[in-house]
Amino acid sequence: MPDNTLAVMDSVSRFLDRHHGLYIDGQWCEASTEGRLAVYNPADGQQISSTADANAQDVAHAVQSAHQAFTSGIWAQRLPAERERILLRYADLVEQHTEELAQLETLEQGKSINIARMFEVGCTLNWMRYTAGLTTKITGQTLDVSIPMPPGAKYQVYTRKEPIGVVAGIVPWNFPLMIAMWKVMPALAAGCSIVIKPSETTPLTVLRMAELATEAGIPPGVFNVVTGKGAGCGKALTEHPLVAKVSFTGSTPVGKGIARAAADRLTRVTLELGGKNPAIVLKDADPQQVIEGLMAGSFLNQGQVCAASSRIYIEAPIYDTLVAGFEQAVKSLTVGPGMDANAQINPLVSSDHRNKVAAYLDDARSKHAELISGASGPDSQGFYIPPTLVINPDDKLNLTREEVFGPVVNLIRVADAEEALRKANDTDYGLTASLWTTSLQAAMAYTPRIQAGTVWVNTHTLIDANMPFGGFKQSGSGRDFGPDWLDAYTESKSVCIRY
Repeated sequence: MPDNTLAVMDSVSRFLDRHHGLYIDGQWCEASTEGRLAVYNPADGQQISSTADANAQDVAHAVQSAHQAFTSGIWAQRLPAERERILLRYADLVEQHTEELAQLETLEQGKSINIARMFEVGCTLNWMRYTAGLTTKITGQTLDVSIPMPPGAKYQVYTRKEPIGVVAGIVPWNFPLMIAMWKVMPALAAGCSIVIKPSETTPLTVLRMAELATEAGIPPGVFNVVTGKGAGCGKALTEHPLVAKVSFTGSTPVGKGIARAAADRLTRVTLELGGKNPAIVLKDADPQQVIEGLMAGSFLNQGQVCAASSRIYIEAPIYDTLVAGFEQAVKSLTVGPGMDANAQINPLVSSDHRNKVAAYLDDARSKHAELISGASGPDSQGFYIPPTLVINPDDKLNLTREEVFGPVVNLIRVADAEEALRKANDTDYGLTASLWTTSLQAAMAYTPRIQAGTVWVNTHTLIDANMPFGGFKQSGSGRDFGPDWLDAYTESKSVCIRY
């Protein structure tokens, strides 16, 4: 077979070969410890780079830098239009480096170069420019009040939005560049400073993005990056007393720990956590549309998407047709490295995560679940799991109740829409869901009854900068995106003037 693997750019190779430190005060600096964290290529398991393993002292350095930048007003007190221009210039620089950033992302995370180009950079640019525009749209209100004393006194009251201060952003490994910018851009648009900690598994693109931020004109200290393990570096960052807000994307157990620590200091927190996302397919749905839409909704980025559809409830009359269609689609998927643009399924992010997903499948096999799997992938040391359908699994299976976060999808037969709704809502999670039907009446009747922060009809997983996103129940708190996004990065101040 021909080798379709994309050649690595020279600039990417040079970046991988660097001795990566921390990015603080607009420049590289050495960590106070000598410990290093290896970065691996998921396609073959080979080390491609390493980064610093920062400790609490390093984190304090970064937070102090961000605090100094904030209190000095070097960024927060600039004209909103000037901040907007710099952030737009930042987006332009990122666009100029699209291929470099996409290759870095694929090499460290494993995803398809097509997805890295289209989503990690292409869609991120949409978010960056959208958020830059919010910089000049921060508003307050004028309010009439009825303060009765002293007699004859008059009052004018208005509210203003002020930047909250130093933000700590904790970024997961599934979309490292995109989700980092979902934290950096609203913080900077609001006038805050930020310290970002990427996942130790996928730190490289965030470090490169910090360099480009400085090149765009974002002042030193406004955007800092620390790399390290969650238990050390991450814990020190989220618990630092100068951090005014934590924005975390990741697992529900870790998010709960961050919320508990933040409660002691009443630190503001936004949490975008896990999901066990259902799709409900009614008997009148278009089978071809369902298969095409839910194959993308389930297997995008190897199912390593918090919003991915992982439980598909199908009304009985259409069930057999859809199972046959999904089986054919899954078995037709090509599996290979992300740098092969023809590969449709790529490796998982790490050996540890591959083993975790494999354990769910082994547990299901041991309990006699019916599995339908696609291709196994290259004969290499890469972190591959074949795309897998689980047919009518028992409700008590681990992979039925827990977030697998891999290329594993449950297909469940239900008698009717009411049973599907009961099963879809029978979960601790509530991030996303979808409903598939050609009936407008059904769409309008059932979407309010689905317990999820986002409900799609006849599509799944696709999001937009202008569409608020967040979860119900244990899928998180707060909302990202949308015209009110900066509210989470500002404090509301009431000003009352007697005259």
